[in-house]
Amino acid sequence: MAKAKAKAKEMEVVRGLDLNRYMGRWYEIASFPSINQPRDGVNTRATYTLNADGTVHVLNETWSGGKRGSIEGTAYKADHNSDEAKLKVKFYVPPFLPIIPITGDYWVLFIDHDYQYALIGQPSRKYLW
Repeated sequence: MAKAKAKAKEMEVVRGLDLNRYMGRWYEIASFPSINQPRDGVNTRATYTLNADGTVHVLNETWSGGKRGSIEGTAYKADHNSDEAKLKVKFYVPPFLPIIPITGDYWVLFIDHDYQYALIGQPSRKYLW
């Protein structure tokens, strides 16, 4: 008789994330990168700016082969009625022709008290920053 596969417990996310404190530039110190990130990327960073409508402007940058690569997008709460830090982030591919949106999950799994370190993941558990 084959054993049933255990269902993974849903990841816990931060509750009550203060978006104003979260804004600014964040540097990646480790990751399970997405398929869109170069494997040899260095000085990878994300800059978040709060928009007037409550969404967040996202600028992701990395340097690969001596050249800067970047993509801009928008993040927003997945459920406006929840205090969980489950966001959706939308990028357009290719960035110079904003026709095809790519939307992904952006879950804040941990943030330290001083908003200096954060752990970001998503429910598939394939990517982690």
